[in-house]
Amino acid sequence: MVGVVGRKSGEVRLAIVGSASGAELEEVIDDACLGGVTVHTDEWKGYSRVGGRRGRVHKTVDHSGPKSTWARDDDGDGVREVHCNTMEGTWTGLRNFLRPFRGVSKWYLDQHVAIFQWTHDLKRVTDTFLRALLGM
Repeated sequence: MVGVVGRKSGEVRLAIVGSASGAELEEVIDDACLGGVTVHTDEWKGYSRVGGRRGRVHKTVDHSGPKSTWARDDDGDGVREVHCNTMEGTWTGLRNFLRPFRGVSKWYLDQHVAIFQWTHDLKRVTDTFLRALLGM
């Protein structure tokens, strides 16, 4: 499973992929991100192809080793803007969403993930939303 979350919009895009190859990750990021955005990841080698295309900037944090970091302040303003915590929190939300099902078949996982993504991106309940939900 691959995910991208917008820092400003808060919208999430999740995808079930066959493998976590660099090409599949790059395809998901190309579909979810505009050109010129900054992509934050950890230093896993599979993310090496994320930056460079479409003018994207790729910033990483190193979670391993004796000098591991979880967030970095690159511009010196006191805010640690380089981190992966936004997506990590989304994964926690997805796990909590799936937990009551006590296991989900891989055949239906994409449908459960789509419902989670939809509810995560829903910012407020409107009359139009309620009509769609009730099939009216």
